[in-house]
Amino acid sequence: MSLIFAPDPAAGYIGLMSGTSLDGVDAALCSFKDGFHLLGHVYLPMPDNLRGQLLALQQPGYDEIHRAALVTHELTTLYAQAVKTLRETVGRRPQVTAIAAIGCHGQTIRHQPEGATAYTLQLNNPALLAELTGLAVGADFRNRDLAAGGEGAPLTPAFHAYLFRQPGVRRLILNLGGMANLSVLPPSEDEESVLGFDCGPGGVLLDAWAARHTGRAFDVDGRWGASGKCDAALLEALLHHPFLQRTPPKSCGREDFNLTWLEDLLARQPHAGELHARPQDVQSTLLALSANSVARAVRQFVPDPEMCELYACGGGTKNPALMQALRDLLPKVDTTASLGLAVDAVESAAFAWLAHRLVHGETGNLPEVTGARGARVLGALYPP
Repeated sequence: MSLIFAPDPAAGYIGLMSGTSLDGVDAALCSFKDGFHLLGHVYLPMPDNLRGQLLALQQPGYDEIHRAALVTHELTTLYAQAVKTLRETVGRRPQVTAIAAIGCHGQTIRHQPEGATAYTLQLNNPALLAELTGLAVGADFRNRDLAAGGEGAPLTPAFHAYLFRQPGVRRLILNLGGMANLSVLPPSEDEESVLGFDCGPGGVLLDAWAARHTGRAFDVDGRWGASGKCDAALLEALLHHPFLQRTPPKSCGREDFNLTWLEDLLARQPHAGELHARPQDVQSTLLALSANSVARAVRQFVPDPEMCELYACGGGTKNPALMQALRDLLPKVDTTASLGLAVDAVESAAFAWLAHRLVHGETGNLPEVTGARGARVLGALYPP
């Protein structure tokens, strides 16, 4: 593969991530010379109006193409602001001679990875981002894997394996974003393949239900849900979702777990009126769904689950009730901070790594994770 440019080996890479939770944009500056180094991280909250527009685009609606184009421009401007803020925060670092490229995931608004017409759609304008920042931009990281027969997701297990895989220990890396996804990292001396897949909902239902009934974007520290009581019958019904019965490779999105599905299921419960009268009980049950879908996946698909060390990252780690629920169900639960990488920086760092791989013409997917026909170089590069 001929490169558009040959960056200095000491050049840094910026990763940008705005996930399914739509809470904001994370930006990480990373160096990959002599191993991985996180040199800086910033977070910009998602403006309420932009978040509302992105949520609206998750469902079919009027004049979608025009609305999506306007939202993409606004979102890309926010990405550029995150890059500017990061560079100002980090300042001049001797470890980095220059910024080689930005890796920008974009904002997923549709993910339909199955069948002959499989597609995934992330809103992003990398050409505009390159103009606004003066930097090369790597983008569109999912479609090549999808074209090769994969799910296009999850992509982070490859980065998790690069960074966290160690001899003598089986580690699980759990990203608790809007959706929950798991990377299973066998000991580095083993020939066993890395496994990775989406487990089900992370915070997407918790946030949506809390927003509807409390007016807040999320349940702060899980306190509202903790005031309720888990409904065992409802939890069992939730756990029968078809996605949760599938075997990996698999990935999910808001198409699978949303308030429409939840409301339909609630209406079929024999005591539906009682559940609607105490929405905090539903919130408590949704939290149990997130924790139990992870625990069931670990027990079903991970060899020797009792011997594994699980390290969580993502926004869900800031919900003490969710973390405690995981600790009640699984033996060894910690966060990636104990491995040296802050929980907020893991996903954005992963897209800095994918930009590094793209610039150097190296593959970025794991076929055993996504189901693709083989390893592929992911993304398209927009020059500075």
